[in-house]
Amino acid sequence: MPDEIKQEINNTGNPLNMAEELPEEIKKKLEKSKEDKKTSKKKGRRKKTDKKVPLGVAHVKATYNNTIVSLADLSGNVMAWASAGLAGFKGPKKSTPYAAQIITRIAVEKAKKFGLSEVSVMVKGVGTGRESAIRALNANGLIITSIKDITPIPHNGCRPKKPRRV
Repeated sequence: MPDEIKQEINNTGNPLNMAEELPEEIKKKLEKSKEDKKTSKKKGRRKKTDKKVPLGVAHVKATYNNTIVSLADLSGNVMAWASAGLAGFKGPKKSTPYAAQIITRIAVEKAKKFGLSEVSVMVKGVGTGRESAIRALNANGLIITSIKDITPIPHNGCRPKKPRRV
């Protein structure tokens, strides 16, 4: 390959399998929370053994107020998760598509340590972060095998109130 094409590929930005960098302000908030955790007393926990999990399930819960992304193995054990509050978003910004994109990136970075490469996505809720979270999963190097909507739907609803007697 000629050098010009190599430079052009490097300058165009994000190749398919490379994750983008997090914004500086969010990096600072995450580092601050890590420092706070280190200073607090440690409990007598055993260190988890590193296991390689190539296949997994991504659960995206997008409500009107928040977005939560969990990455689990096929038996349901959660490997990594992130929410908009964890990334430092507050108030109405927590339910935005941008917040969903950032927290998905955080969760994928944590899950890559376990060797996660393929996920099937389960989406729950009606929030604005649904699509952007799925796009961010794909953009950060995970292969999406299937997308399933598991939003609960009432089939017959609640029992109606008694009629008023006047």
